[in-house]
Amino acid sequence: MSDQSTRCRIGVDVGGTFTDVVSLRGGSLEVTKTPSTPEAPDEGVVDGLEKSREGGDFGDVDFFAHGTTVATNAVLEREWANTALVTTEGFRDVLEIGRQARPDIYDFDATKPAPIVERDRRYEVIERLDERGAVRTPLDEESVRVVADEIAAAGVDSVAVSLLFSFENDDHERRVEERLREAGVEASYSRSSAVLPEIREYERTLATALNAALKPVMDSYIGRLETSVDDLGVPAPMQIMQSNGGIIDAGQARERPINTLLSGPAAGVQGAAHVAGLAGTEDVLTMDMGGTSCDVSLVRGGEPVVSTDVEIGDYPVGVPMIAVHTIGAGGGSIAWIDAGGALRVGPRSAGAVPGPVCYGRGGEEPTVTDAQLLLGRLDPDAFLSAELEADVDRVERAVRERIADPLGMELEEAAQGILDVANANMERALRVVSVERGHDPREFGLVAFGGAGPLHASALAESLDVPRVLVPASAGVLSALGLLITDLVHDFSTSMVRRWEEISLEELADAFERFERKGRERLAGADVEIERAIDLRYVGQSFDLTIDLPDGGLDGETLEAAAERFHAEHERRYGHASPEEPLELVTARLRARGLVETPDLTAAVVDGDPDDAVRDERTVVYDGTPHETRIYDRGRLPVGAELEGAAVVEGPESTVVIRPDQTATVDEYGTIAVDTEVTR
Repeated sequence: MSDQSTRCRIGVDVGGTFTDVVSLRGGSLEVTKTPSTPEAPDEGVVDGLEKSREGGDFGDVDFFAHGTTVATNAVLEREWANTALVTTEGFRDVLEIGRQARPDIYDFDATKPAPIVERDRRYEVIERLDERGAVRTPLDEESVRVVADEIAAAGVDSVAVSLLFSFENDDHERRVEERLREAGVEASYSRSSAVLPEIREYERTLATALNAALKPVMDSYIGRLETSVDDLGVPAPMQIMQSNGGIIDAGQARERPINTLLSGPAAGVQGAAHVAGLAGTEDVLTMDMGGTSCDVSLVRGGEPVVSTDVEIGDYPVGVPMIAVHTIGAGGGSIAWIDAGGALRVGPRSAGAVPGPVCYGRGGEEPTVTDAQLLLGRLDPDAFLSAELEADVDRVERAVRERIADPLGMELEEAAQGILDVANANMERALRVVSVERGHDPREFGLVAFGGAGPLHASALAESLDVPRVLVPASAGVLSALGLLITDLVHDFSTSMVRRWEEISLEELADAFERFERKGRERLAGADVEIERAIDLRYVGQSFDLTIDLPDGGLDGETLEAAAERFHAEHERRYGHASPEEPLELVTARLRARGLVETPDLTAAVVDGDPDDAVRDERTVVYDGTPHETRIYDRGRLPVGAELEGAAVVEGPESTVVIRPDQTATVDEYGTIAVDTEVTR
């Protein structure tokens, strides 16, 4: 093991507005922020790395991890590779049919998302397996040859192969790929038995087609970035954050880009879980608010909640992901008035360029950040980098002309309205990941991070009756920091739908042993932990719940205990359970976790008086009422400092608002814990 006092770990997270670079050596943290380059994200990464070293070399770097939004943006913007899909005869239109669910059941004009693969690029081969993988119709080699000729003539860049019940037997899928290659179809390939070997034809086919469509995109991006990073002299191989909260190497990310769809947000949730654990809190809501969006999630028992029921854009992606809910509410979200005369905020954002009006880069539409500035929460002389200079007069003019005057409001009233609307949007998002999933926010803390999260968190916590807000010392770059404390993770699964009385312990054990062997091979040299789980449902149900299994052997008692936990979880999640109803096994899951050494992050200032950290005192408006507010320099606050609201704590990457009647303390790691339990 390398000497952590001399070796360096680097994490780079690309956001909609800024690219964050965090360097960690021993317990010392260095932070660099640089504007993102949306048209070429790899250029922003390189710019950030160069800026972080200012001409120095990278020879001491032994770990380099990256959180990326490339795959996500490709899905949202539908800018992916020209892809073909090969399916079982009769299943060509699975992507078109989808599910019956509609986003709004009362919207009779709702339309389904456009299929990832157009119909003239979807092909059928003659073959059929039954639900246990037995061959009912052998693979017709001539039909494969015809399809190969048609795909070759179409000139596609990627091919998805998704045949019926291939999760029970992948022989036909492998043979189709082999024949296409032999026929000279030069493309990247994705098989459903490798991407998502699970039931539900639509979800499995969708995931496979999406993975295929993204492979050339991610291959190109990672290839360019690896070359640039290598040219900088970084000796460590590049690692990529996955949606499931674990790290994989760049080669695996190229092969399975679908696993990177929530790469950046997942790193933030991991960082939040780590910070909450240090503060002695295992159950928290997380809120990552940057310049463009707000990502919220839930951590229970110290672990982020992972789901296979997460939507990216219009598409339900069935691979395991940290259950992150994203809305268009960031510091750069634009305030506007709709046709009915109502004040709206977002989802459109000013982004990195031109940014909010106060950035002075040509922005003309008022944003959430501009409203914070007008209400005194942000200091125009302190909150921006040396590269930017706030223009308060332009902010006032923009808010007055576009919001205040049309609505007949005073300037401060309009600014407060912008914040109220933005907060209402974020409160609804937090309820989606908590109340709507059977969790009481009063039993959770709230970890706020991102450049804008700590500005809004105390107000949101009061609205939701969340008793405690935690703002990490590295709040503005927590996603980048999360990359450095995240384990290497590989998830394996296979559906094996069996009635409870038909479950074969030997068959289930064989699946787990096969998964564990693959996991240990991929994590060779690491300290490995194995986590097993099964998906269960009542017979006749369409969807299921994931139930963890204990370490050790697999026997009848283990399954019976899992059944009891299923009934309890069903009661908690849906408000009812039916222990007398028969159960069904759906999917076996295994996670192989390669543990990383967690750095010891401690606060820089351990002694002193909080009064020495007072930078200024100014009027700040809260809910329409002005309060004389102490302004603290976060870098000078000592461990154990106790603060009384109203107060504002200014840091290098984020600003913390402590509302009137709230109190806060600083712990040994520099985390500010805000007590929101005020008398109502």
